[in-house]
Amino acid sequence: MATVNPIRLQKFLRGADYPAKRDDLVRLARDNGADAVILDRLRQIPDRRYEGPQAVSRAVVH
Repeated sequence: MATVNPIRLQKFLRGADYPAKRDDLVRLARDNGADAVILDRLRQIPDRRYEGPQAVSRAVVH
């Protein structure tokens, strides 16, 4: 599994309105031009509300 750089991840989540659900984050990342690796990792995080960028980064990186 490819490692995701948290700074790069947040680039694709620019404009997110937190708290945000997983599917909203995937859609936003796709709209912001995220590649397949980022989109796949976002799709794998638990389906819940994320309170901010750090919560998303923790879920994706771990």
